[in-house]
Amino acid sequence: MNATGYKSGFFSIVGCPNVGKSTLLNRLVGQKIAIVTDRAQTTRNRITGILTRRDYQMIFLDTPGMTKPRNKLGSFMQKAAEDASKDVEAILLVIDTLRGVGERDADVMRFLKTQRSPVIVLLNKCDAASAAQMQDAREAVKAAGFDTVLAVSARTGENVDRLETLLTEYLTEGPQYYPEDMVTDQPERVICAELIREKTLELLREEIPHGIGVGIDKMQLRPDGALMDVWATIYCERESHKGIIIGRGGSMLKRIGSEARKDIEWLLDVRVNLQLWIKVKEDWRNRQQMLNELGYKEE
Repeated sequence: MNATGYKSGFFSIVGCPNVGKSTLLNRLVGQKIAIVTDRAQTTRNRITGILTRRDYQMIFLDTPGMTKPRNKLGSFMQKAAEDASKDVEAILLVIDTLRGVGERDADVMRFLKTQRSPVIVLLNKCDAASAAQMQDAREAVKAAGFDTVLAVSARTGENVDRLETLLTEYLTEGPQYYPEDMVTDQPERVICAELIREKTLELLREEIPHGIGVGIDKMQLRPDGALMDVWATIYCERESHKGIIIGRGGSMLKRIGSEARKDIEWLLDVRVNLQLWIKVKEDWRNRQQMLNELGYKEE
Protein backbone atom coordinates (compact mmCIF):
# COMPACT_ATOMS: atom_id res chain seq x y z
CA MET A 1 0.00 0.00 0.00
CA ASN A 2 1.36 3.40 -0.97
CA ALA A 3 -1.73 5.56 -0.63
CA THR A 4 -1.10 9.21 0.06
CA GLY A 5 -1.19 9.91 3.77
CA TYR A 6 -0.39 6.34 4.84
CA LYS A 7 2.32 6.22 7.52
CA SER A 8 4.74 3.62 8.78
CA GLY A 9 7.77 3.32 11.00
CA PHE A 10 10.15 1.05 12.91
CA PHE A 11 10.62 0.93 16.69
CA SER A 12 13.13 -1.11 18.67
CA ILE A 13 12.32 -2.48 22.12
CA VAL A 14 15.41 -2.62 24.33
CA GLY A 15 16.35 -3.01 27.97
CA CYS A 16 17.98 -5.31 30.49
CA PRO A 17 17.12 -9.03 30.58
CA ASN A 18 13.73 -10.05 31.93
CA VAL A 19 12.10 -6.61 32.15
CA GLY A 20 9.04 -7.49 30.03
CA LYS A 21 10.10 -6.62 26.47
CA SER A 22 8.61 -9.73 24.86
CA THR A 23 5.40 -9.42 26.88
CA LEU A 24 5.11 -5.85 25.62
CA LEU A 25 5.65 -6.94 22.02
CA ASN A 26 2.94 -9.59 22.31
CA ARG A 27 0.60 -7.01 23.82
CA LEU A 28 1.28 -4.46 21.09
CA VAL A 29 0.60 -6.83 18.17
CA GLY A 30 -2.32 -8.52 19.91
CA GLN A 31 -1.09 -12.10 20.00
CA LYS A 32 1.80 -14.25 21.15
CA ILE A 33 4.74 -14.19 18.77
CA ALA A 34 7.60 -14.02 21.30
CA ILE A 35 8.12 -16.56 24.05
CA VAL A 36 7.89 -15.32 27.62
CA THR A 37 9.35 -16.84 30.81
CA ASP A 38 10.64 -15.56 34.12
CA ARG A 39 14.18 -16.48 33.08
CA ALA A 40 16.67 -13.84 31.99
CA GLN A 41 17.86 -13.97 28.36
CA THR A 42 14.78 -15.84 27.13
CA THR A 43 14.89 -13.82 23.89
CA ARG A 44 18.02 -14.67 21.92
CA ASN A 45 17.32 -13.24 18.50
CA ARG A 46 15.68 -10.14 17.16
CA ILE A 47 11.95 -10.69 16.71
CA THR A 48 9.84 -8.55 14.40
CA GLY A 49 6.27 -7.73 15.43
CA ILE A 50 3.86 -5.95 13.08
CA LEU A 51 0.91 -3.77 14.07
CA THR A 52 -1.29 -2.67 11.16
CA ARG A 53 -4.10 -0.13 11.36
CA ARG A 54 -6.17 1.48 8.61
CA ASP A 55 -3.89 4.52 8.34
CA TYR A 56 -0.52 3.23 9.52
CA GLN A 57 1.77 0.30 10.20
CA MET A 58 4.23 -0.03 13.09
CA ILE A 59 7.08 -2.53 12.99
CA PHE A 60 8.55 -3.46 16.37
CA LEU A 61 11.95 -5.06 16.87
CA ASP A 62 12.09 -7.03 20.11
CA THR A 63 15.69 -7.58 21.19
CA PRO A 64 17.66 -9.76 23.60
CA GLY A 65 18.31 -8.24 27.01
CA MET A 66 21.44 -6.10 27.09
CA THR A 67 24.12 -7.52 29.35
CA LYS A 68 27.82 -8.38 29.38
CA PRO A 69 28.40 -11.34 26.99
CA ARG A 70 29.95 -14.51 28.43
CA ASN A 71 30.17 -16.54 25.22
CA LYS A 72 29.68 -16.27 21.46
CA LEU A 73 25.92 -16.62 21.82
CA GLY A 74 25.95 -13.76 24.33
CA SER A 75 28.00 -11.62 21.94
CA PHE A 76 25.53 -12.35 19.15
CA MET A 77 22.62 -11.38 21.38
CA GLN A 78 24.28 -8.14 22.48
CA LYS A 79 25.04 -7.17 18.88
CA ALA A 80 21.46 -7.97 17.84
CA ALA A 81 20.17 -5.61 20.52
CA GLU A 82 22.59 -2.83 19.60
CA ASP A 83 22.00 -3.13 15.84
CA ALA A 84 18.23 -2.93 16.32
CA SER A 85 18.68 0.51 17.90
CA LYS A 86 20.03 1.99 14.67
CA ASP A 87 17.94 3.82 12.08
CA VAL A 88 14.57 3.48 13.79
CA GLU A 89 11.89 6.11 14.37
CA ALA A 90 12.23 5.70 18.13
CA ILE A 91 13.71 3.36 20.74
CA LEU A 92 11.47 1.98 23.49
CA LEU A 93 13.54 1.46 26.64
CA VAL A 94 11.74 -0.86 29.05
CA ILE A 95 12.50 -0.52 32.77
CA ASP A 96 11.31 -2.95 35.46
CA THR A 97 10.00 -0.57 38.13
CA LEU A 98 9.69 -3.37 40.68
CA ARG A 99 13.41 -4.05 40.36
CA GLY A 100 14.32 -0.38 40.13
CA VAL A 101 16.86 1.39 37.92
CA GLY A 102 20.10 -0.47 38.51
CA GLU A 103 23.62 -0.27 37.15
CA ARG A 104 22.79 -2.42 34.13
CA ASP A 105 19.92 -0.08 33.27
CA ALA A 106 22.34 2.83 33.62
CA ASP A 107 24.72 1.10 31.19
CA VAL A 108 21.90 0.71 28.66
CA MET A 109 20.92 4.35 29.04
CA ARG A 110 24.52 5.44 28.48
CA PHE A 111 24.58 3.38 25.27
CA LEU A 112 21.28 4.88 24.09
CA LYS A 113 22.70 8.36 24.58
CA THR A 114 25.10 7.56 21.73
CA GLN A 115 22.25 6.72 19.33
CA ARG A 116 20.55 9.20 17.00
CA SER A 117 17.01 7.91 17.46
CA PRO A 118 14.77 9.46 20.14
CA VAL A 119 14.16 7.33 23.24
CA ILE A 120 10.84 6.67 24.98
CA VAL A 121 11.28 5.22 28.47
CA LEU A 122 8.57 2.79 29.55
CA LEU A 123 8.26 2.19 33.28
CA ASN A 124 6.86 -1.32 33.12
CA LYS A 125 4.86 -3.20 35.77
CA CYS A 126 3.06 -0.06 36.91
CA ASP A 127 0.17 -2.32 37.95
CA ALA A 128 2.31 -3.91 40.65
CA ALA A 129 4.79 -1.17 41.60
CA SER A 130 4.24 1.16 44.54
CA ALA A 131 3.97 4.91 44.15
CA ALA A 132 7.43 5.25 45.69
CA GLN A 133 8.94 2.74 43.23
CA MET A 134 7.35 4.56 40.31
CA GLN A 135 8.65 7.92 41.55
CA ASP A 136 12.18 6.59 42.13
CA ALA A 137 12.31 5.11 38.63
CA ARG A 138 10.93 8.27 37.05
CA GLU A 139 13.49 10.45 38.84
CA ALA A 140 16.35 8.12 37.85
CA VAL A 141 15.55 8.19 34.13
CA LYS A 142 14.95 11.94 34.20
CA ALA A 143 18.35 12.41 35.86
CA ALA A 144 19.87 10.32 33.06
CA GLY A 145 18.53 12.85 30.57
CA PHE A 146 15.42 11.10 29.23
CA ASP A 147 12.30 13.25 29.23
CA THR A 148 9.71 11.12 27.41
CA VAL A 149 8.53 8.68 30.08
CA LEU A 150 5.35 6.60 30.23
CA ALA A 151 4.16 4.17 32.91
CA VAL A 152 2.78 0.95 31.40
CA SER A 153 1.91 -2.61 32.25
CA ALA A 154 2.74 -5.05 29.49
CA ARG A 155 1.01 -7.79 31.50
CA THR A 156 -2.38 -6.08 31.90
CA GLY A 157 -2.21 -3.70 28.93
CA GLU A 158 -2.48 -0.58 31.09
CA ASN A 159 -1.52 2.52 29.07
CA VAL A 160 -0.44 0.45 26.05
CA ASP A 161 -3.12 2.25 24.02
CA ARG A 162 -1.58 5.55 25.13
CA LEU A 163 1.79 4.23 23.97
CA GLU A 164 0.41 3.41 20.52
CA THR A 165 -1.07 6.90 20.27
CA LEU A 166 2.27 8.40 21.29
CA LEU A 167 4.13 6.34 18.68
CA THR A 168 1.91 7.62 15.87
CA GLU A 169 3.62 10.99 16.35
CA TYR A 170 6.91 9.42 15.23
CA LEU A 171 5.54 7.84 12.05
CA THR A 172 6.31 9.33 8.67
CA GLU A 173 4.56 8.95 5.33
CA GLY A 174 5.60 5.64 3.87
CA PRO A 175 4.51 2.24 2.56
CA GLN A 176 2.77 -0.64 4.23
CA TYR A 177 5.74 -2.98 4.47
CA TYR A 178 3.81 -6.13 5.39
CA PRO A 179 0.34 -7.54 4.57
CA GLU A 180 -2.31 -6.46 7.04
CA ASP A 181 -2.88 -9.98 8.38
CA MET A 182 0.83 -10.54 9.14
CA VAL A 183 1.99 -10.07 12.74
CA THR A 184 5.57 -11.33 12.45
CA ASP A 185 8.11 -12.19 9.78
CA GLN A 186 9.41 -15.20 11.69
CA PRO A 187 9.09 -18.50 9.81
CA GLU A 188 6.73 -21.03 11.43
CA ARG A 189 9.58 -23.46 12.13
CA VAL A 190 11.45 -20.76 14.09
CA ILE A 191 8.39 -20.00 16.23
CA CYS A 192 7.84 -23.74 16.79
CA ALA A 193 11.42 -24.12 18.00
CA GLU A 194 10.97 -21.17 20.34
CA LEU A 195 7.75 -22.60 21.76
CA ILE A 196 9.56 -25.83 22.59
CA ARG A 197 12.38 -23.87 24.24
CA GLU A 198 9.82 -21.84 26.22
CA LYS A 199 8.28 -24.98 27.70
CA THR A 200 11.73 -26.35 28.49
CA LEU A 201 12.62 -23.15 30.33
CA GLU A 202 9.34 -23.18 32.24
CA LEU A 203 9.48 -26.80 33.33
CA LEU A 204 13.17 -27.10 34.20
CA ARG A 205 14.08 -25.29 37.39
CA GLU A 206 17.75 -26.28 37.18
CA GLU A 207 20.71 -24.21 36.01
CA ILE A 208 20.76 -25.78 32.56
CA PRO A 209 18.19 -23.75 30.54
CA HIS A 210 20.72 -21.14 29.37
CA GLY A 211 22.60 -24.04 27.80
CA ILE A 212 19.59 -25.29 25.86
CA GLY A 213 18.96 -24.74 22.17
CA VAL A 214 16.19 -26.12 19.95
CA GLY A 215 16.26 -26.88 16.25
CA ILE A 216 13.40 -28.06 14.03
CA ASP A 217 14.68 -30.94 11.92
CA LYS A 218 11.61 -31.38 9.75
CA MET A 219 7.97 -30.30 9.46
CA GLN A 220 5.67 -32.20 7.13
CA LEU A 221 1.90 -32.09 6.65
CA ARG A 222 0.41 -35.51 6.00
CA PRO A 223 -1.33 -36.02 2.63
CA ASP A 224 -4.84 -35.80 4.09
CA GLY A 225 -3.97 -32.43 5.70
CA ALA A 226 -5.23 -33.57 9.11
CA LEU A 227 -1.91 -33.90 10.94
CA MET A 228 1.46 -32.14 10.93
CA ASP A 229 4.54 -34.19 11.85
CA VAL A 230 7.19 -32.10 13.60
CA TRP A 231 10.63 -33.49 14.43
CA ALA A 232 12.75 -31.35 16.77
CA THR A 233 16.02 -31.67 18.65
CA ILE A 234 16.80 -30.15 22.03
CA TYR A 235 20.52 -29.47 22.41
CA CYS A 236 22.27 -29.33 25.77
CA GLU A 237 25.91 -29.00 26.79
CA ARG A 238 26.46 -31.91 29.20
CA GLU A 239 25.50 -35.56 29.44
CA SER A 240 24.12 -34.93 32.95
CA HIS A 241 21.82 -32.24 31.51
CA LYS A 242 20.43 -34.74 29.04
CA GLY A 243 19.22 -36.94 31.89
CA ILE A 244 17.51 -34.00 33.59
CA ILE A 245 15.70 -33.02 30.39
CA ILE A 246 14.53 -36.59 29.78
CA GLY A 247 13.49 -37.11 33.41
CA ARG A 248 12.69 -40.35 35.17
CA GLY A 249 11.21 -42.77 32.65
CA GLY A 250 11.08 -39.98 30.08
CA SER A 251 8.54 -38.04 32.18
CA MET A 252 10.05 -34.57 31.78
CA LEU A 253 10.52 -34.88 28.02
CA LYS A 254 6.91 -36.04 27.71
CA ARG A 255 5.72 -32.98 29.67
CA ILE A 256 7.79 -30.63 27.51
CA GLY A 257 6.41 -32.24 24.36
CA SER A 258 2.82 -32.20 25.57
CA GLU A 259 2.90 -28.52 26.60
CA ALA A 260 4.73 -27.43 23.45
CA ARG A 261 2.40 -29.40 21.18
CA LYS A 262 -0.64 -27.47 22.45
CA ASP A 263 0.90 -24.13 21.53
CA ILE A 264 2.19 -25.40 18.20
CA GLU A 265 -1.27 -26.71 17.30
CA TRP A 266 -2.72 -23.29 18.12
CA LEU A 267 -0.07 -21.65 15.95
CA LEU A 268 -0.45 -23.98 12.97
CA ASP A 269 -4.20 -24.58 13.36
CA VAL A 270 -3.77 -28.30 12.78
CA ARG A 271 -3.24 -31.39 14.94
CA VAL A 272 0.46 -32.02 15.57
CA ASN A 273 2.53 -35.13 16.13
CA LEU A 274 5.62 -33.76 17.91
CA GLN A 275 8.72 -35.94 18.17
CA LEU A 276 11.55 -34.70 20.40
CA TRP A 277 15.15 -35.85 20.58
CA ILE A 278 17.97 -34.78 22.92
CA LYS A 279 21.57 -34.29 21.77
CA VAL A 280 24.63 -33.28 23.76
CA LYS A 281 26.80 -30.64 22.08
CA GLU A 282 29.45 -29.51 24.53
CA ASP A 283 29.96 -25.75 24.71
CA TRP A 284 27.66 -25.21 21.71
CA ARG A 285 27.11 -21.57 22.68
CA ASN A 286 30.75 -20.92 21.69
CA ARG A 287 30.63 -22.94 18.43
CA GLN A 288 29.79 -20.75 15.47
CA GLN A 289 28.59 -23.62 13.29
CA MET A 290 26.04 -24.66 15.91
CA LEU A 291 24.94 -21.05 16.40
CA ASN A 292 24.41 -20.75 12.65
CA GLU A 293 22.41 -23.98 12.53
CA LEU A 294 20.08 -22.78 15.29
CA GLY A 295 19.53 -19.44 13.60
CA TYR A 296 21.82 -17.26 15.71
CA LYS A 297 23.69 -15.68 12.86
CA GLU A 298 24.14 -12.13 11.73
CA GLU A 299 21.89 -10.99 8.91
